[in-house]
Amino acid sequence: MVDLESEVPPLPPRYRFRDLLLGDQGWQNDDRVQVEFYMNENTFKERLKLFFIKNQRSSLRIRLFNFSLKVLSCLLYIIRVLLDPPPQGNKWYHIFWVTRCLPLWGLQVSVALISLFETVLLGYLSYKGNIWEQILRIPFILEIINAVPFIISIFWPSLRNLFIPVFLNCWLAKHALENMINDLHRAIQRTQSAMFNQVLILISTLLCLIFTCICGIQHLERAGKKLTLFDSLYFCIVTFSTVGFGDVTPETALSKLFVVIMICVALVVLPIQFEQLAFLWMERQKSGGNYSRHRAQTEKHVVLCVSSLKIDLLMDFLNEFYAHPRLQDYYVVILCPTEIDVQVRRVLQIPMWSQRVIYLQGSALKDQDLLRAKMDDAEACFILSSRCEVDRTSSDHQTILRAWAVKDFAPNCPLYVQILKPENKFHIKFADHVVCEEEFKYAMLALNCICPATSTLITLLVHTSRGQTAPWEPFKQLTGTKQTLNREGQQSPEQWQKMYGRCSGNEVYHIIMEESTFFAEYEGKSFTYASFHAHKKFGVCLIGVRREDNKNILLNPGPRYIMNATDTCFYINITKEENSAFKNQDQLRRNNASKSFYHGPSRLPVHSIIASMGTVAIDLQDTSCRSASGPNLALPPEGSKETRRPSIAPVLEVADTSSIQTCDLLSDQSEDETTPDEDISTNLEYAKGYPPYSPYIGSSPTFCHLLHEKIPVCCLRLDKSCQHNYYEDAKAYGFKNKLIIVAAETAGNGLYNFIVPLRAYYRPKKELNPIVLLLDNPLDDLLRCGVTFAANMVVVDKESTMSAEEDYMADAKTIVNVQTLFRLFSSLSIITELTHPANMRFMQFRAKDCYSLALSKLEKKERERGSNLAFMFRLPFAAGRVFSISMLDTLLYQSFVKDYMISITRLLLGLDTTPGSGFLCSMKITEDDLWIRTYARLYQKLCSSTGDIPIGIYRTESQKLRTSESRETASQSQISISVEDWEDTKDTKEQSHHRNNHRNSTSSDQSDHPLLRRKSMQWARRLSRKVPKHSGKTAEKINQQRLNLYRRSERQELAELVKNRMKHLGLTTVGYDEMNDRQGTLSYILINPSPDTRLEVNDVVYLIRPDPLAYLPNTAPSRKSSICNTTGADTREETQL
Repeated sequence: MVDLESEVPPLPPRYRFRDLLLGDQGWQNDDRVQVEFYMNENTFKERLKLFFIKNQRSSLRIRLFNFSLKVLSCLLYIIRVLLDPPPQGNKWYHIFWVTRCLPLWGLQVSVALISLFETVLLGYLSYKGNIWEQILRIPFILEIINAVPFIISIFWPSLRNLFIPVFLNCWLAKHALENMINDLHRAIQRTQSAMFNQVLILISTLLCLIFTCICGIQHLERAGKKLTLFDSLYFCIVTFSTVGFGDVTPETALSKLFVVIMICVALVVLPIQFEQLAFLWMERQKSGGNYSRHRAQTEKHVVLCVSSLKIDLLMDFLNEFYAHPRLQDYYVVILCPTEIDVQVRRVLQIPMWSQRVIYLQGSALKDQDLLRAKMDDAEACFILSSRCEVDRTSSDHQTILRAWAVKDFAPNCPLYVQILKPENKFHIKFADHVVCEEEFKYAMLALNCICPATSTLITLLVHTSRGQTAPWEPFKQLTGTKQTLNREGQQSPEQWQKMYGRCSGNEVYHIIMEESTFFAEYEGKSFTYASFHAHKKFGVCLIGVRREDNKNILLNPGPRYIMNATDTCFYINITKEENSAFKNQDQLRRNNASKSFYHGPSRLPVHSIIASMGTVAIDLQDTSCRSASGPNLALPPEGSKETRRPSIAPVLEVADTSSIQTCDLLSDQSEDETTPDEDISTNLEYAKGYPPYSPYIGSSPTFCHLLHEKIPVCCLRLDKSCQHNYYEDAKAYGFKNKLIIVAAETAGNGLYNFIVPLRAYYRPKKELNPIVLLLDNPLDDLLRCGVTFAANMVVVDKESTMSAEEDYMADAKTIVNVQTLFRLFSSLSIITELTHPANMRFMQFRAKDCYSLALSKLEKKERERGSNLAFMFRLPFAAGRVFSISMLDTLLYQSFVKDYMISITRLLLGLDTTPGSGFLCSMKITEDDLWIRTYARLYQKLCSSTGDIPIGIYRTESQKLRTSESRETASQSQISISVEDWEDTKDTKEQSHHRNNHRNSTSSDQSDHPLLRRKSMQWARRLSRKVPKHSGKTAEKINQQRLNLYRRSERQELAELVKNRMKHLGLTTVGYDEMNDRQGTLSYILINPSPDTRLEVNDVVYLIRPDPLAYLPNTAPSRKSSICNTTGADTREETQL
């Protein structure tokens, strides 16, 4: 066996630790050779090339030295000209010979030797096999012309005074400067803009032309007028500027020829340079250039990343972002991959925006573009999705990549991301603030069905008011605070528009309790006590708190929550506390004593107002309180003057368990008043718990009503029978509650956020509305799914139409579908959302409706005044029938200043559930509740009984005629009354005729409606013939009556169409109310109204109710003695106040 150790030579000591310790030197006799590897060829030429050319720093030094030599040679030439004596004698002699002193000659020779040596060396190092290419280069030729004669003069002294055109070294200096700038960029590893390089080349070219012309004309005129350098400079400037005074002109033929050559060179060279500069300028304008590093370090800026920038998106962002005073000095850098739009360019040229907004064309996925935007120095980055894409999932994918790229490039930059699909939200959980469009959209649509106009409420709360401001006189008089309010609608003659516009200025603010004048005195008191007294004293609505050691916000934590000095208070008010001024009460009383007995618009005695400032119950004796909806006085209930109204219990400083009547929503017996048999059957059907499955990652678990057993998939088809049931339409199911129909194109994951609020655990089981998903909406399917007896019809924007060629046409399909439903089912409550807010004017469109035209004029006036919500007075939006999801873009923008707004909005919409936090619900004011009279007394009643916090009122009232229109002649009144009586008679006969036909089911009504329409038109024409000549207003009123007759006949035609179709499908027509439309009513929201606002019948009050799971009451109070009924606008309340 071969000994392996004897064959293998030992390793050197650096590889053998034993030899290193023992000092074995046997490795020195080893025949191994150490090899070193070089990156470049280790020859003398390569080492010189590495030092002079390849190495950036040494090459930069060589270029700088060469540039200095050329500039020095030009300075020496100027010194020689200044020292040269005036020429005398033969004029041609002075062109070839000059006077050059010995020291100057020595300096010029030294410079020439060094320059020639450097030029030859660099030519040798850059030689690549073609020697003529090196020799015929223009810089090499100029170097030979300027350096070789000086070297010859060393050996031939008589040539020391020979004229040498040293001024041509300026072109070599220009060439060295260009090379030096390139080496500088390579050395510092940072590229300057091409615009900077081109401007530098243009300026250096222009200077070289002028310097060459000056020196050439001055030397050639030595044989003529003998011009000085200053005269030559004057001549060149006058000539190149095309002024041409003619006082200085060349005299010799050579100088004239030289001027012609220089002008031709200038005409060729300068236009080329200017063309390149203009091209780069145009490209810079398209790409936007760079955001200055110096400005980024001294000024604050935010970056807006979008895939395509439209004018509406830009203006919404700028108006909302710069609405906050502390953001006025911020810069906005827009990073967009597309070329700037013409409208956007026009807007950014406005001085107000041109100084603060910078547009950069680039991609967020490129580090170079992020560096141009100075993303690492930005205060925040907003990444918005394109909701107009055909594939919304693809749009989300692009947003996710942008968010990842920004986080990778600038980890410390706060991210504000907008996402479309909820299933993509978990990819960007690292972002500081995220708004998912479909989550908020479906949640608002769902809450609109149970709390009317929730979408309008949320939109107004997250909107920043920017209208004109004026003091709110009632609060200024009452509390001494100078509050400001939004003046939108204040120029309107309609009282509801003034109140609606004033209350729309309320927003959510925050403040530390110990730093607050509003809430500091309530330290150690209960939350409801602090909320009620702050509202009564200052007019602010305290809605939530946050502990110092906890990040979770609690909306209305209930009366058991004790306020702490370090708590952060969240409140609703016209303006934040920091912008308010306060007067002491003694001065306030002295000021009020000198004024009239009754207090301004509230019509309340001043002494009663001051007396109510304590902790006692409000019990005002004056009953002449002005109605909030108009100038008319609302009479008190009968007998109110003889007997004292029931008193309201005071709000306790610390909660008493026995005084709080909170619903035990976990107990089925306290929820529904049913018989024992019905209760048992109900308990077997429903249970409360968390959904076992989540449709997407990141959805918040919500405690809600669930079925004990999963329903088979075949039973979910409402229009088809299966082996488990034989029903084929919604009427056959016999639902006890009205339906909620959702018309959507696809059943996406976002629909989960629509169902959960409607099945929340705090809603009584007897009020749960069946939900019908309608994926296609032809008339037959609408009738089968029970549209005639539905409570609400929700129409979701069609994704297939969002990518229309014209942006505003993205809502065309949705608008026309909703208008068709509105015409066919005028009594149906339709709720929808649009892509563009401007398209709200087409909802429930009536081309000849005078009131709609008046609202359109009001909208234009408000837009001219600078309002950001000019469309807020449109009746569908004010009533909560329509909203635009783009309005919630302001929620993301506001989060930069108010980082709590997204959390509060999610809690209000039920998207998040925090233990101990309340929820949004509503209650309806009935005639039995009018003894409360004012909003302040309602606030106290709710805080003292159930702990609920009211935040606003949803009011519905009839459209009232103007005073001038009501002062018509008696004949007109009689005519209108007779017409209405005739119409009512026709309606009664028609309805009875329909009922008889339904009972018999033997004949149709297709032959009746033409006759009815013909008779209606005959009656209108007869009416117009009988009426004598009247004024213009009379004729307008008659035309309106004729139009009403025509509309009524048209509605009857549509009703007949629907009924005949229902009969054809075998559906009953009972309950179809074809004549009831809501044209005569209007609805609007009053957010945090003043305490003296009068309550009216059918007012819906928005409440933030405490979480019933936070504690269990000691006793179970009766249903009729507590406020625990959450319902929509059409459900009668059982609340007893």
